Amino acid sequence: MEQVELTMLMQTSPQEAYRRVDFDARVSGAGPAELVHLCYEHLVSALGTAVHADANGDNCLKSRSMTRALTAITALQMGVAGTDGMAAALGQLYEGARRTILDNALAFDADAITTLRSDFAEIGQALLAG
Repeated sequence: MEQVELTMLMQTSPQEAYRRVDFDARVSGAGPAELVHLCYEHLVSALGTAVHADANGDNCLKSRSMTRALTAITALQMGVAGTDGMAAALGQLYEGARRTILDNALAFDADAITTLRSDFAEIGQALLAG
């Protein structure tokens, strides 16, 4: 690990450092379908953490979590190839999620984020079953 990465990990909480190392390790060995599922997991987790942080008045954690959610949805958007059929539907889904995340960055609505989280958790489970 490079010195800069090690220094950054030392400045975060142990839980955040572990999550980051675990995520990076899973990404490095994943195929395309696994990467999509990891993005869904990352998104669902980040949205859940944002709701929890909001309930506990932890604006810093809420902000970091919303940024993680935005990163996950951006990665999903970048992975969509084409503009018709399933690609168009996924593009609309991801763009709607992106708008919801951005809208809630300033005016947080826990119900809207919980609904978005539930939708993506359900889709993620369907992907695993399918």
